[in-house]
Amino acid sequence: MKKRFIAGAKCPECNAMDTLALYKEDGVEKVTCVSCGMLMTQPDEKVAPEVRGDETVIGVFKP
Repeated sequence: MKKRFIAGAKCPECNAMDTLALYKEDGVEKVTCVSCGMLMTQPDEKVAPEVRGDETVIGVFKP
């Protein structure tokens, strides 16, 4: 799982700067603080579907 740090962001729990890491797990974006362990997740209703309704998909290739 690839995590990306959010430059200039401050943790809402411990107020530490540059400690928030963004990653995606099971299609849900999550942000965690590497300093205090605080975890935020994106609500399910805001998660964008992988397949858009106006497109036809024959198959998805994942190597």
